[in-house]
Amino acid sequence: MASGIIILFVAAATVFFYSRRRGRLPLPPGPPPNFWTGNAHQLLPKNEPWRVYVRWAEIYGPIFSFRVPNRQFIVLSSLEAVTELLDARATTYSDRPKVWMLELAKRHLHPFSISYHHPYFKAYRTAFQNSLSARALRKYQSVQTEECRVLLDALHKNPDRFADHIRRNTGAIVLNIIYGWKVTDNDPLVSMLQATFDSSAKINVPGHWWVEGMPFLRFLPSWFPGAGFKRTAIEHGKRMSRVDTVPFNWTKQQIQSGSYTHSFVSEQLLPEDGSKVNAQQEDITMRCSQGIYIGGFDTTVSFTKSFILAMVLYPEVQKLAQAEIDAVVGQDQFPTFEDRDKLPYIEALALEIIRWGFVSTQGAPHHAMREDIYEGYRIPKGAVIIVNLVSISRDKEIYPDPLVFRPERFLGPSPQLNPRKLFFGFGRRRCPGSHLAEASLYLNISCILAAFTIAKPLDERGQEFTPPPEYENIGPVRHPKPFKCRFIPRNTDLLATLSQ
Repeated sequence: MASGIIILFVAAATVFFYSRRRGRLPLPPGPPPNFWTGNAHQLLPKNEPWRVYVRWAEIYGPIFSFRVPNRQFIVLSSLEAVTELLDARATTYSDRPKVWMLELAKRHLHPFSISYHHPYFKAYRTAFQNSLSARALRKYQSVQTEECRVLLDALHKNPDRFADHIRRNTGAIVLNIIYGWKVTDNDPLVSMLQATFDSSAKINVPGHWWVEGMPFLRFLPSWFPGAGFKRTAIEHGKRMSRVDTVPFNWTKQQIQSGSYTHSFVSEQLLPEDGSKVNAQQEDITMRCSQGIYIGGFDTTVSFTKSFILAMVLYPEVQKLAQAEIDAVVGQDQFPTFEDRDKLPYIEALALEIIRWGFVSTQGAPHHAMREDIYEGYRIPKGAVIIVNLVSISRDKEIYPDPLVFRPERFLGPSPQLNPRKLFFGFGRRRCPGSHLAEASLYLNISCILAAFTIAKPLDERGQEFTPPPEYENIGPVRHPKPFKCRFIPRNTDLLATLSQ
């Protein structure tokens, strides 16, 4: 009797299951999943799933799907699909999928991961648009110029540590713009900032944490055997919260004392209309400051290191860029922001750095807020939408000879697609700090090339050798692996002015 009831129940459930799907459109094609684990076992290595996406895009086309426990993924590998869904249908795809490790670390209100439906979302975007537009950032050009001079002096005196100098330069600019903080040698806040990125990378490793596939595990007490993920999330969440509160409270104290430096935080806490800022507005400002340093720090570091690597690998591009600088600016001074419009090859070089040395392989994921249809395929509500940036940036129809570093592709009467459209986000989640990143990249590129020739390193026999163009993913950001090079001064008299 009991067995008969079970059989009837299974049969009824099966009929119900398939009747609901009869006539429904199929999901985009994809690799056959296992019944229990889906395609999780195929996403190897876990810290570089983009390699699998590139291979699957070649097999299944510009839009494909796969699943892991508790998640359905849709991967977009064509510019057309990305533009249609994430831009034209932004009201459907502007949300973020829930990341349980971020929830446990209490980082779910971060501007990059906050739900589209949360009231803070619009407040964040308004604050960013008002303070990080190209026009608004002009007031910080003196800060960028000063820190660029510090960078050049450091590269001259200790070129072997160029990666550290780049990181210090970017941190100094970001912290000054956000908080009015003046960075010093061995600055504790820069160290704290680095610890934040290390923590973020730790809890954001794709496919590493079981709680993402089995959300019910989040209810386990932190002391329970097997709940080490929860202790990890709490520990790193506390570490990251320090870099939110410490500099923010310092800026508040400076404002109260009347000796503050103009910054993003001071601008938000001291409205032009003289109105009083309440506790919620302070919280929004503090969380916005998180977004600026997260979005503007590590990405700019990666871009600048990619620039150094590209100059080592493509010396002919470096010569053309230096020739333009010498013709427009001369050899006895450094380029300025006023020269930017007169240096089109430098601008094209910066765009090619963004394309060739892309900082993200897939960008931040989007979340389908309702069921949708595209090209005859069903995109279910709740699906995670991934942009396969690697395949798009290597699309020969968009970028002929995509593996070649060629700034000329962005010059002339018919330039190729501006990579800003790809690598600074889509729709209503577009990166608000793109103007800041591009301004810093322009100034560093032009001034470094004015000051130095970046040459290949020498081996133990004194012979030049070419470092391999290898990259690694550190959290969500892609960096060149450590490499060596030489910075040969072009004008020692000009460099001597940096120490005066």
